[in-house]
Amino acid sequence: MRKRAALLCGAAVVVAGTLTAVPADASARTGVATAPAATLTWKKCGTTDYPTLQCASLEVPLDHAHPRGTRITLALSRVPHTAKTFQGPLLVNPGGPGGSGLSLAGFIATSLPKKVASQYDVIGFDPRGVGKSEPALNCAPGHFKPVRPDSAPSTPALEDANLRRAQSFAAACDKKYARVLPFIDTVSAVRDMDAIREAVGARQISYLGYSYGTYLGAVYAKLFPERVRRLVLDSIVDPTGVWYEDNLAQDHAFNERHRALMAWIARYDATYKLGTDPEQIEAKWYAMRASLAKKPAGGTVGASELEDTFMPGGYYNGYWPYLAEAFAAYVNDKNAEPLVQAYGNFAAVSASGDNGYSVYTAVQCGDAPWPREWNRWRRDTWEVAEKAPFMAWNNTWYNAPCAFWPTAPHTPVNIANGQLPPALLFQATDDAATPYAGGATVHRLLAHSSLVVEEGGGNHGVTLSGNTCLDRYLTDYLADGTVPRGRGEADAVCEKLPDPKPLTSKAVASSAHGSTLHGLLGRR
Repeated sequence: MRKRAALLCGAAVVVAGTLTAVPADASARTGVATAPAATLTWKKCGTTDYPTLQCASLEVPLDHAHPRGTRITLALSRVPHTAKTFQGPLLVNPGGPGGSGLSLAGFIATSLPKKVASQYDVIGFDPRGVGKSEPALNCAPGHFKPVRPDSAPSTPALEDANLRRAQSFAAACDKKYARVLPFIDTVSAVRDMDAIREAVGARQISYLGYSYGTYLGAVYAKLFPERVRRLVLDSIVDPTGVWYEDNLAQDHAFNERHRALMAWIARYDATYKLGTDPEQIEAKWYAMRASLAKKPAGGTVGASELEDTFMPGGYYNGYWPYLAEAFAAYVNDKNAEPLVQAYGNFAAVSASGDNGYSVYTAVQCGDAPWPREWNRWRRDTWEVAEKAPFMAWNNTWYNAPCAFWPTAPHTPVNIANGQLPPALLFQATDDAATPYAGGATVHRLLAHSSLVVEEGGGNHGVTLSGNTCLDRYLTDYLADGTVPRGRGEADAVCEKLPDPKPLTSKAVASSAHGSTLHGLLGRR
């Protein structure tokens, strides 16, 4: 990736002309009837961090094909514009699927330069089924309560135990939400976004989406291209692999990020005393895993929970020092307390996490076909695990309810689009959750788009995380539509931020802004 990005990026930066399009009639374009336009009542709901935040709710059809039928409610937030120049609404989404976007609006509005943010109504929303939207799904409260069976099915009994968990979760969702599940999907969420556009009285929207939010934005752009003013996609889902193949690709990429963590620990042997050979350190990590499979730390962190704890390190390297300290304490001092604390900080699943996972499965399982024969899952996962064992089985069990999902899958949307104004794409070369190939693919599929690459970066969600090079491109684009233009796959390349240092008070402070964003983004 590194050499390719450096060679294929041209040096030119140009200003993309602003394209103005007249919206087509919604029912004529999409084949979906429209309900009467809703009005929004915004109320103050500011927090200490985001004091100007406002909140509202919006009723939308459960089934957009029957707009006068059952209604559900979306929770919205916004930071209103304050500048004389008004560029319209900027909808934001943190990914997941299943992530809440209410706080993200405040974060985006306060992280962008004031002169840019003040020209937009920055609008967040909890997608259908999520958080404060109603109904909020929670299929099986406590589904991730520790200690779970070891994810690696080394015995038939372990495989059966994990299969029963997946089957029971799918059955619980069907029992509680049979009427709702067929409509918890990406296309329905996209139509909700257009209902938000209509409710705020805008002819067009701008959009900033992270992770799964990039797919959500790309599908919106496909269905409503004339209603897109500006489109920013950060850490990009490969739309050609939704969702089974994308998850297999994740397994390989997360394994590489886990090995990058091992190499980072090796550079700081004076601090962690785990050795200077990354492979030997990795062997110690798997020995720790085997030990925890037999005797969970604090009765809480078994083998599966250990994977859960270290998986966020694949999303954001700012967590590495905390994970390394817990690892070292367990191996060197036989002290499990830091590991239990790390699990609580990075992996323990609350009620909101149960809600997020319920929506995640509903969307992923409903968006596209999944293999229905378990032998296919078993064969593919063992094949991946031979080369990339870190998250292979953990990820399989996370998605396994899709093998037993009660609703018929939709057909994935082909997001190829030649009708958009220039879109701006951001992708790190070593991103684990959405590997680089996704960014390159979407760049090809969206005509006139520009791709900005973070060279050597492995974090997931790279804008507004401290990289001033990336943020300059984002700010220029939102200000006046400026996009870079190169002569190859990447239109611009930014150097990655330095890797973190072992924990000190200064190091903790320097990672605070990045950790704020990564705490808001949906995972998996």
